[in-house]
Amino acid sequence: MAADDKSTRYRDNLQGEVDGASLYRALAAAEEDPKLADVYRRLAAVEDSHAEYWKKQLTKVGARIPGLKPGFRTRALAFLARRFGPAFVLPVINTLEQADSGAYDKQPEAVAGGLPAAERSHARILAAISDDRTGLEGGTIARLEGRHRAMGGNALRASVLGANDGLVSNLSLVMGVAGAETSNAMILLTGLAGLVAGACSMAMGEWLSVNSSRELYQKQIATEAMELEEVPEEEKEELVLIYQAKGLSEAAAKALAEKLFADKKTALDTLVREELGIDPQELGGSAWGAAGASLVLFSVGAIFPVAPYFFLSGTQALLASLAASGAALAAIGAGTSLFTGRGALFSAMRQLFIGFAAAGVTYGIGHLVGVSLAG
Repeated sequence: MAADDKSTRYRDNLQGEVDGASLYRALAAAEEDPKLADVYRRLAAVEDSHAEYWKKQLTKVGARIPGLKPGFRTRALAFLARRFGPAFVLPVINTLEQADSGAYDKQPEAVAGGLPAAERSHARILAAISDDRTGLEGGTIARLEGRHRAMGGNALRASVLGANDGLVSNLSLVMGVAGAETSNAMILLTGLAGLVAGACSMAMGEWLSVNSSRELYQKQIATEAMELEEVPEEEKEELVLIYQAKGLSEAAAKALAEKLFADKKTALDTLVREELGIDPQELGGSAWGAAGASLVLFSVGAIFPVAPYFFLSGTQALLASLAASGAALAAIGAGTSLFTGRGALFSAMRQLFIGFAAAGVTYGIGHLVGVSLAG
């Protein structure tokens, strides 16, 4: 392999390690639990050592060692962690870590330095922190459960995609009506109607989805409670088998099950979590909260295409609508790069292209329909 190709790969690897170390330090600074904060600091120290390794590789091939800073994705995730807490961004970071865990497997220099094993170890640690049902022992699970209730799923991903739904759908609607060359008042009315109708539809759909899940969970918990009353020994044996499958010895699994079954409330809580994978304190979250969040997020995206028509008219309003929507599309695209792993610029341009393509199609259809009706 040419020296230039090697140096490029080494610089890319170095950038990844710089990003990782910076992000873990940000998580450590934002983490309230001192034990978890210490885990993040240790992960950052390992990433720092990996960065030094790639600097040495660059030196060996006679390449200049660049003065690298954390990239856009890292800075954005660090900001969100500081603002909303590590739990808000953990699902995204975990997804990216799992995707990158095999990145060094086919690089001989990385293999020689033992980096692949360390990266896979990081992925396992992040997965354990992000999922309290991976077999972590009692004290660790207890520390993490409050974090998962706060997460309520991948809030960051839901926020970005919810706003995107409102933006693209209402932009397409507004452009379709504008293409028919209707009056400014008609475009404004249509855009607002699309915003309200879409937001209400999304909110109702989210309410039904979450409420249906809650009702199903409640039925499953009631069934589990009945089985605990009627056949407690069988339920205890199931729990023993679950803990054995997670790596505990038979004796340790039986001892833990006996301890948990000493209190029926604790036994039911544990069975529901371990057998059904349900958090009985959360039950999928609040249906009304999910509906309200969905309504707000959709509305935030949907207002961009229609807002210029409050103040402008004709071609000026059309261009302003496209400009505002384009800026929002690019911002949403950059937002999606946080959890897709693609570059922010590429994601922004892709989102812009897709959104404007949809708007162009509806504008063209609106124009054809308008001409047809006028004729």
